[in-house]
Amino acid sequence: MVHTIHPRYIPSTLFILVILLAIILTGCSGQDKPSTEHDFEMASTSDMPAEVKAAPVVVQQAYQFAAANPDVLTHIPCYCGCGEMGHTSNYACYVSGVDANGKPTYDTHALGCSICVDITQDTMRLLDQGKSVPEIRNYIDETYAKYGPSNMP
Repeated sequence: MVHTIHPRYIPSTLFILVILLAIILTGCSGQDKPSTEHDFEMASTSDMPAEVKAAPVVVQQAYQFAAANPDVLTHIPCYCGCGEMGHTSNYACYVSGVDANGKPTYDTHALGCSICVDITQDTMRLLDQGKSVPEIRNYIDETYAKYGPSNMP
């Protein structure tokens, strides 16, 4: 014997299926989105190069953090090998200089370097957890030394 759904029940059955699908999709969305609420300053992307504005959100956030927090990132090394390019900290992966008015000149190196961005994202996460800059530096040294030489002494 074959069971069929009576035509008058199809709209309510479809409605229930749509609601269930929406609940499932809502529960899965946003898990990979980086947090946008932090206890530190983030620079606006408005004056950043178009390449930065078009980059993934985690990369944009790394540039925003770097521009607003040189006092932190100048004390954090990078392990991607960029010391050979003259970079002296993780900050240099994002900002190559600052003019007399405080306007940064952006380095595009970090746009294509996941190690630079990962180090910055870890720094941001650890700051959010209340870690000090020396504690963060220690974590970065322990975690990233396997990728190459530090660009800081």
